[in-house]
Amino acid sequence: MKNYEVFFEIEGPHAMFSRPDTGSSFISYPAPTFSAAKGMFESIARLKSAYIRPTKVEICKPIQYAKYATNYGGPLRKANQLAKKASYQLMAMILINVCYRIYGKILLCGKEPDGINSRHALQEIFFRRLSKGQYWHTPCLGWKEFVPSYIGPFRQETKVETTINEVIPSMLVSPFDTDVNGDTSARYIQNVKIVNGVLRYDQ
Repeated sequence: MKNYEVFFEIEGPHAMFSRPDTGSSFISYPAPTFSAAKGMFESIARLKSAYIRPTKVEICKPIQYAKYATNYGGPLRKANQLAKKASYQLMAMILINVCYRIYGKILLCGKEPDGINSRHALQEIFFRRLSKGQYWHTPCLGWKEFVPSYIGPFRQETKVETTINEVIPSMLVSPFDTDVNGDTSARYIQNVKIVNGVLRYDQ
């Protein structure tokens, strides 16, 4: 069976791919999680009968962390904060000056319409929309406020940071039990390796 692959490059001043084990003082993983990468693909193109499964990410800038503070005004504040209409300040350790090349393969996830190759169609739609800068919603680098400064085809000047080698003891794959139409049940993988700047999601 023919493989249908898609890929793109994304860059931005800030990124946050939260580690669930860090509680309310968020700390980012050093690279996008599987679910974050999948969300980026789906912000560009999607079909009911096929989906894009992320396969790997190439880290194209040195990993840098920085402290970041944001104000939370949602319903999970304490009662006295709600009464005073006061915000709750959240502290985080985010990534700065990031650049990634993200790869994925297209798989079927439902009944194909008669006479249509859904995987080929999604591949064509993805690259066309990527080249035109068309999105279903604004892509983000983890948190919604972290929008990219660039997202598009690979740029010739971008190079993989081959000096990056790291092991992540435990990494969130997805908050759902399956890739498509799943129930809430987080999936993790252990001892995730970044080798020569490349993180593969199928470890």
